[in-house]
Amino acid sequence: MHYRSISDMNAAIVKNMHRLPRDLDLVVGVPRSGLLAANLLALAGNIRMSDLDSYLEGRVYSAGTTKTHSLRNTTSGPRKVLILDDSIRTGEAMTTVRQRVAAANLGDTVIYGAVYGATTQHPETDLVFEVVLQPRIFQWNFMHHVALEHACVDIDGVLCHDPSENQNDDGAAYIEFLKSARPLYPMTRTIGALVTSRLEKYRPQTEAWLAATGVRYNQLVMLDLPSKAERQRLAAHGSFKAEFYRKSAFGLFIESENAQAHKIARLSGKPVLCVETHTLIEPSAVAVLSSVARAGSLAQGRNTIKRLARSVLGHERYETLKDWRANP
Repeated sequence: MHYRSISDMNAAIVKNMHRLPRDLDLVVGVPRSGLLAANLLALAGNIRMSDLDSYLEGRVYSAGTTKTHSLRNTTSGPRKVLILDDSIRTGEAMTTVRQRVAAANLGDTVIYGAVYGATTQHPETDLVFEVVLQPRIFQWNFMHHVALEHACVDIDGVLCHDPSENQNDDGAAYIEFLKSARPLYPMTRTIGALVTSRLEKYRPQTEAWLAATGVRYNQLVMLDLPSKAERQRLAAHGSFKAEFYRKSAFGLFIESENAQAHKIARLSGKPVLCVETHTLIEPSAVAVLSSVARAGSLAQGRNTIKRLARSVLGHERYETLKDWRANP
């Protein structure tokens, strides 16, 4: 799994600014994710911006008051225009964009680009800023990605906000929190397994909240301990999650808290996406190797060995090796 955050996207854009024409008049974002990329590029390069529909209708966004004196007048052509999307995979979306631009016959010189692609070149784009191989997941789509169906997901700090110190009393205040917790990320996918250190005795309130907020999931795994005090005494948060994750067939864990995310990755030998830092934590080779001996089945053992090879070789060399084996 490859992951890129909004910060990573901004870095990729800034790194590739030198590849763009210096006299670029306008950057146009392909809705919706391409608007994020176009906005970052337009701000960094002090270039006027528009979205695709507005551009085709002859409209350009107004700018703020700080740098408008240096912006080129782009209300009429011919202009030099970059049409930008966040990523390209099959190229179907960019093909549609090209067809719409051609039909509009605006007379501009148009360059097509994507921040991320599976290869350095794609027939539907002129520029790919950075190669990110499949499977890949982004900060701006991770709660809508098909990977959720094959993932373990934490609840507090991911699906809803964490309880405050006053709310987390293992009593009446906590029960009220469970009933009224504010949702954070809406989802369009069914989650493989919700794995939470909430206590099993709070299953009814948790299930009721999930139903009320429309969260779809296949499994709800909770910590079967009598009290918050016992959970704290055993320091069971991360180890409990890691043990379930290690024994499961799931290939990703989405965790809210950074220290726990590192612990889960170390104990499970599998990758963990931390939403506190928006980083994908890959287990060390030692952690992966440790999980080989504890694999519960031949299939788990094979998957663990693959993770070990990926950890040792790195993503790029591992994918190259796979391609070589498939096409010797």
